[in-house]
Amino acid sequence: MPRPTIAQLAYGASTVIFSTVAMLLLSQTSSGLGITVIALAALALGLLVAMTVPAPGSRGAQREAAETAPEGERVPTAL
Repeated sequence: MPRPTIAQLAYGASTVIFSTVAMLLLSQTSSGLGITVIALAALALGLLVAMTVPAPGSRGAQREAAETAPEGERVPTAL
């Protein structure tokens, strides 16, 4: 399983923080159960956001695209 990138971690963490604060302010709950449900929902949302951030493409795909391009449009790639 690939490791998450810095962007994925940043987007996921900020989603958890901001969605938790927003849901707590909007719901105005003060019970322990309500806070627990909101925290779990925010964690699930943060995980969803972190996993849907596109990962950077592999270098192999870039090389393959350069090799299949017509001769006049070929772009050199750094190895």
